[in-house]
Amino acid sequence: MLDLRRLQILKEFSERGTIAATAEALGYTASAVSQQLSALEREAGAPLLDRTARSAELTESGRLLAENAEHILDLVEAAESVLAQRREVVAGRVTVTAFPTGAVAFAPPLARCLKVHGDLQLVLRQSVGAAGARQVASAEVDIALVDDWSGERPDIGAGRLRHVHLLHDPMVLAVSKDHPLADPAVPVDLRALRDEPWIAAPDSEPSRAGIDRLFADVGGAPAAAWEFEGQSTILSLVAGGIGIAAVPALALAAGTSGLSFRRLPGVGPTREVYAVVRSASMRRPAIEATLRALRRTAAEVRRRLDRDLGAAPG
Repeated sequence: MLDLRRLQILKEFSERGTIAATAEALGYTASAVSQQLSALEREAGAPLLDRTARSAELTESGRLLAENAEHILDLVEAAESVLAQRREVVAGRVTVTAFPTGAVAFAPPLARCLKVHGDLQLVLRQSVGAAGARQVASAEVDIALVDDWSGERPDIGAGRLRHVHLLHDPMVLAVSKDHPLADPAVPVDLRALRDEPWIAAPDSEPSRAGIDRLFADVGGAPAAAWEFEGQSTILSLVAGGIGIAAVPALALAAGTSGLSFRRLPGVGPTREVYAVVRSASMRRPAIEATLRALRRTAAEVRRRLDRDLGAAPG
């Protein structure tokens, strides 16, 4: 009988190419990964890896088993979900990972929504970039909150991973409380703001694409922009009067002390927020309950942002 956890390790090895990278991805030591793969070879009755002193690669049998491992694991998870659904018990551990501003904004209302399920344990982690979706695909986590700036709608209804749309998150202007634009009666003019000192995320962060699109129609990026990683760092500098910034509206959840936020004129850049989940796990009652709670949480977050931003035009 093939051990399912060892199959998961083999699948990770086939994707990452080295025992060291597999160990890092799964949080194991390299020695533990090697031992587990050796045990899987004994279960399979065939050599799965060609090992040398410095490297290892899949044999033909290893490639065949790795190619089928994902399908096997999905079938087992789907069967477990059906059995759990028949019991109709919302229980167990659900691990969610989220991009940083999403984690801060969603954590309190999500926890409140799920408190009614006393036997459900929520674990919330943070991830960046495409790591969240990869962790769902590898079954390291159950659900990932991901942000997308591309404007291209993912295939939400098919495939191994499902995308559940949660909310639109527009960019807003952040200024210090003593900046002239803190007065909602003062109109926001992007052309005039190009000469302001700006604080922006570096090119490596997704939100930078939003800033570039924001200024595309008004002569290009600001004349001068300091670059800092992390929305909380950027907002702390704005609050200190160092400059101004355009940030996703979800950043308001981190606190607004010393800050004023303004809507941007027209239809500014917007990122879409999705919950990514494996299709095989969606019928599990704990996953269904968490997805429902995420939808309710998204609606609550959206109402709070609308309230905090007010109805004043940019």
